[in-house]
Amino acid sequence: MKKLAVVLFFTLSITNAQEIPKDKQMHFVAGTITGTLGYDYVYSKTKNRKKAFAAGILTSIGVGILKESFDATRPGNKFDFKDLAATTLGGITINVTIKLFDKKKKKRRRTKKQKK
Repeated sequence: MKKLAVVLFFTLSITNAQEIPKDKQMHFVAGTITGTLGYDYVYSKTKNRKKAFAAGILTSIGVGILKESFDATRPGNKFDFKDLAATTLGGITINVTIKLFDKKKKKRRRTKKQKK
């Protein structure tokens, strides 16, 4: 059932990706990159997945705020909350994905240890 839901989600997101402006897509990608870097950095220092999860999301939010604040200083530009939302969504998406895959690894490790 879960596999079907994932396949449907990705199919629908691919078909609707054509309607999303290129600028928002780039902000989403920037959010995924910065969210991954934030997660990885904090996890490498603390080995705490909860702190790393929060750091990944907060990193993408922080970078989005900085970028939009910089854009607001440019002539003819303003702080765009939709761009900030796209960056934040990228960070949230990648961190939730990391968390989902971490759970599967933990389950596999437990079953291997129990078999031994």
